Amino acid sequence: MGFVQYGMRHGGKAPMAAVWPWTLGALGLLLAWDASGLDLPLARLMADGRGFALRDNWVAAVLLHDWMRRAAFLGGAWLLVGIWWPAGVLRRLSRGARINWLASLLVGVALINLLKYSSRTSCPWDLTEFGGVGTYLSHWAWGRADGGPGRCFPAGHASAAFAFLGGYFALRPVSQPLARACLGVVATAGMVLGAAQQLRGAHFMSHTLWTAWFCWVAAWTLDAAVRFVAHVPQREVAWR
Repeated sequence: MGFVQYGMRHGGKAPMAAVWPWTLGALGLLLAWDASGLDLPLARLMADGRGFALRDNWVAAVLLHDWMRRAAFLGGAWLLVGIWWPAGVLRRLSRGARINWLASLLVGVALINLLKYSSRTSCPWDLTEFGGVGTYLSHWAWGRADGGPGRCFPAGHASAAFAFLGGYFALRPVSQPLARACLGVVATAGMVLGAAQQLRGAHFMSHTLWTAWFCWVAAWTLDAAVRFVAHVPQREVAWR
């Protein structure tokens, strides 16, 4: 069962009205965080003029960075193989739902990387205050260079978890508890990975929070688009 069949089968099970208030509310909180200017003071709590003491910490740099990145690749492989040979919770999903989950993962990762490699914002450890060469600028200062290498906004590593948020939309038609559990696990994992990078000086808090929001919106938009396209032919027939 492909994209269209998935949308036709589950078209009415995840109404936009149930999602958009939370999405807009999260956006409001994110904008409030940006306006607060707390990114830099929070980073100062984790560093001194010589840099970030935990930059090369084994737990943060190896376990929660290198190993978790490999775990994310394995998760993606699980979704890919699961299109034909589902295992675990994927057995509860139609093939279309499994494809949709994998597609949302790829879209989320692609979006974050596109934004990241277009960004002129540098990471905390690249700023003069923390032993680097750049000067702090807001990530919304589009087109302005801070003197550092840039390419730090949003948080790429946190997307290794947040990109799996599409599982919420894939699982919701089958089981609301499973969908909520998936949402909780993915969100927690993303925040843990983001926190580890902040302790190392690789990102500010806002970088992680925006990655979560962008991945959520990407997954939601893809799911809504599939449902809409699947029901266009039915609407046209009914109109005629």
